[in-house]
Amino acid sequence: MHTYTHSYLYGSKHILAAKMGYDDVIIQLGDFGKYQRLIFFLLCLTAISCAFHKMSRAFIFAKPNFRCQLPFENVITNYRYLVNISAKHQNIDNFELPAYLWRISYPSNTTDPKAGRYESCKHFNINYTLLYNLLGKNTDSLNKSSLFLLTTNLTFSNGTLPCTNYIYDNSKIKNSAVTEWNMVCDRSFLVATSDAVFMLGVLVGSIGFGQLSDKCGRRPVFFISLLTQVTFGILAGIAPDYLTYTIVRFIIGATTSGVFLVAYVIAMEMVGPKKRLYAGMFLMMFFSTGFMLTGAFGYFIHEWRTFQIAISLPGLVFLGYYWIIPESVRWLISNNRREDAIANIKKAARFNNVDLDTETIDQLLNDNKDIIIKAKETDDVTSIAVTKPVSVFDLMRYPNLRRKSLLIFFDWFVNSGTYYGLSWNTNALGENMLFNFVISGAVEIPAFTFLIFTLNRWGRRNILCGCMLVAGCALILTITVPQNANWLMVLLAMVGKLAITASYGTVYIFSAEQFPTVIRNVGLGASSMVARIGGILAPFINMLGNYWHPLPLIMFGSAAFMGGILSLLLPETLNKPTLETIADGENFGRRVTTTSSETNKEMSALHRDDSIPLNGNFNT
Repeated sequence: MHTYTHSYLYGSKHILAAKMGYDDVIIQLGDFGKYQRLIFFLLCLTAISCAFHKMSRAFIFAKPNFRCQLPFENVITNYRYLVNISAKHQNIDNFELPAYLWRISYPSNTTDPKAGRYESCKHFNINYTLLYNLLGKNTDSLNKSSLFLLTTNLTFSNGTLPCTNYIYDNSKIKNSAVTEWNMVCDRSFLVATSDAVFMLGVLVGSIGFGQLSDKCGRRPVFFISLLTQVTFGILAGIAPDYLTYTIVRFIIGATTSGVFLVAYVIAMEMVGPKKRLYAGMFLMMFFSTGFMLTGAFGYFIHEWRTFQIAISLPGLVFLGYYWIIPESVRWLISNNRREDAIANIKKAARFNNVDLDTETIDQLLNDNKDIIIKAKETDDVTSIAVTKPVSVFDLMRYPNLRRKSLLIFFDWFVNSGTYYGLSWNTNALGENMLFNFVISGAVEIPAFTFLIFTLNRWGRRNILCGCMLVAGCALILTITVPQNANWLMVLLAMVGKLAITASYGTVYIFSAEQFPTVIRNVGLGASSMVARIGGILAPFINMLGNYWHPLPLIMFGSAAFMGGILSLLLPETLNKPTLETIADGENFGRRVTTTSSETNKEMSALHRDDSIPLNGNFNT
C-alpha cells in the first residue's frame, strides 16, 4: 500500500487556487466522464506493476526447508549406501534423509514434522566412518534399542558443529536468492536488510519524485520513473552478488514511489471532488490485484532471476502511455501554461461529447488567475510579517496539537509496519505458501470495499479504532493456536491483514482532516516518513519468528491493539469544518482549558500564525 501527501490536495495557495478553478471545469466536463474514466483506468494499471515489485520479495526471498550438508555426503558411495538410494536415482543434493539418520545427525529442535519445518544450522560432530562401519549393510534391520545405543555412542558426547554447506529442499522452491547466496542461519539478517533498504528507497523516492513532479511536471517524472523501474528491474535479475542486488533494489523501491505517486496524482486531479474518495479506493484495489497477480508469476516461474525479469517486463507496455497520458491540467494552470491547459481541456471535452467553448474555459481560467494573483499578493505580504516557515516543530509547540500529532504518528507507524510485516511474512505461515500469499492480497479487496460504504457514514475514528482493535485481537490470538492447526493460524493472520488494510486506508484521510491547512502538508509528510520507518523495521521483526514462530504476529497485534485504543483520544472529523489555522488545530478536540498567562501567550502566538503561508512542496 502506498501513502503520500499531494500538493494538489494539501499544497500551496497557488496549487489550491488552481484546484478551485479546475474543479469548475471538471463539473462542466462531467465529474467522471468517458475521458477521465479512460485515463484513470490506464493509470490504475500501473499500480499493478508497482505491486509486482513491492510484493515479489515473497518469491525472490522464499526460504525452503534446509539442512547442513553432512561430511559423508561428500562421498557419493557412502551417501548412496547409507540412505539406500540407487545409482539410477542418485542425487547428492537430495534433501530427504531416513528418520534414523536425521536423529543421529541433527539436534532434535531442527525438525517439526507437524508444521513441515526442517531447518538445521548445526549438525552433530560424529565420526561418520564409524557410523558407516556400525551400520554395515543392515540399515533396514535397526531396532529401537540399537538406534538408542548408536545415538548415545555417536552424538551425546561429541557436541555440534555449524554448517559449512547447505542442502535445500527444492521440491517446492527450485531456486531463490536465499538458496543462491545461502541467506540462512547466521546470514538470515541479509534478507531483512535488503527489505529494509528497499523501503528506504520507497521513502527517498516519495520525497524526491514528489518534489520533482511539482517542479518539472507530472508527466515527465512519471515516464522517467517508469523507464528507470523497468531498466533496474531487469538489472536486478542479472545482479551478480547480494550487494549489487540490494543497491539495485533500493533504486527500484524509489521508482515504485515515483510511478505510483505521479499516477495517483494525475488520476485524482482528473476526478471531481465528490468522486475522489471512491476513485482513490478503486485505485488501491488495482494495487491489490497486482499483489495477487504476483502469485501467478510465482506459480509458473520457479527460478528467481527469471521471475524478477518477468515482473519487470510489463512496464514496457506502460511506456506506450507516452502518446496517451496528458500533463496534469492543474499543474499546467498553477505554472501559468494557459494554452496547454486549454488544449487538454478541449481534448477531454471532445472525447466526452461536451460542448465547452473557449470563452467558457477562458472565463474559468481568468477567475482562477485572479485567485492566484490575490494569493500571491497575500503570500508577499505574509512573507514580510512571518520570519520563519512552518515546520514539524510547530506541531510540537502546542500541547493539544502535539498530543494529536504524536497519536497520528504512532498510528501511521503501526499501520505501515503491520501491513508490510503481514504481507511479507506469508512464507512463514507454513503449508501452501502460494495460497497464503494470494489470500493475503485478496483480503484487501473487501477491506477497501468496506471503506467505500462506511467511511462517510460511521466516522473516521470509529473505523480506525475498530479495525486496529480487530487486527490486534486476531494477531494476538495466534499465540493460542495449537501446533497441528496451522489453518487457524492462517485464518487469524488473514483477518488481521484485512483489518489493518482497512485501518491503513482510513488513517490517511483521518490525518489529513486532523492537521490544519497551514501545516497539513508538513504533518502528512512527517506521518508518512514515520510510516516508512515502520516498514523498514517490519522485516527485522519478522526475523524473530526464527526464535518463536508466532512472535512477529503477537508483536504486530499488540502494537495494533494499542494503536486502536489510543485512537479513541483523537477527535472525530466527519462532517466537521476544515481546520485552517494552527489556532484551529490547537482548539479542535481540546478538552482542558486554562487561563494561565502562559497559555494566553501561546494562544496569542497562535493567532499571529494564522497568516502563515502553506508549505506546498513537501511530498512523501
